[in-house]
Amino acid sequence: MELQTILVEQQDAVLRVSMNRPDMMNALNRRMRQELTYTLTNLSDGVRCVVLTGEGRGFCSGQDLTDASAAIDLERTLRDEYEPMLRAITDCEVPVIAAVNGVAAGAGANIALVCDVVIATQSASFIQAFTRIGLIPDAGGTWYIPRAIGAARAMGAMLFAEPVTASEAADWGMIWQAVADEDFAAVVMARATQLSQGPTSAYRSIRKAVAASFGNDLHHQLQLEAELQGKAGQSSDFTEGVGAFLQKRKPNFTGH
Repeated sequence: MELQTILVEQQDAVLRVSMNRPDMMNALNRRMRQELTYTLTNLSDGVRCVVLTGEGRGFCSGQDLTDASAAIDLERTLRDEYEPMLRAITDCEVPVIAAVNGVAAGAGANIALVCDVVIATQSASFIQAFTRIGLIPDAGGTWYIPRAIGAARAMGAMLFAEPVTASEAADWGMIWQAVADEDFAAVVMARATQLSQGPTSAYRSIRKAVAASFGNDLHHQLQLEAELQGKAGQSSDFTEGVGAFLQKRKPNFTGH
């Protein structure tokens, strides 16, 4: 697919995917959703971590309200375009870091929050802006946010549609980390490099276990842990990790 609305750059095993409509605060139109879905489901074998970010002064302002194709039928747009894009993130074969470099509003906030790890600049903010135009939060927001920060804070954020600062989001457990703007690029790259050199198959199993935990009772979760741990224990990364521990050296994980 020819990429028109996103930029893709690979550095070693880290793939940087940048939403690239800075004049529109990286608002999501149909083309961008298609390109993000395609890119995240067609990773090259050498990619072991993805960084999703935005070009310019914002991460993503949400749905492009000038995109007539979406305004005609919001239900269809969410089912046929947003859900595949979100599933491309949650089902990605490697960890996905959302590097929130500015305002993340509406669906733009929620595509960040479905990523495995969210790192934001101190100047960034998250806005459930939907009620400002008479809509409800979508793109997974009503599922992820209450589970991350509790019903009381989730309801306040959604009803009042007021910005949640990056520091507040980190304190509440909505995101992993808020960092000084001047340190942001270095911190994101260091974290991405760390994940890209880690046990990729184990990361994949962690994501599966955490996702399943919301619907499992303890018995079924323990069974799932045993199953996934059994597979991890047969991996070359486990052998390498134990060997490195015994030899007091840094492990050289291959992701297998």
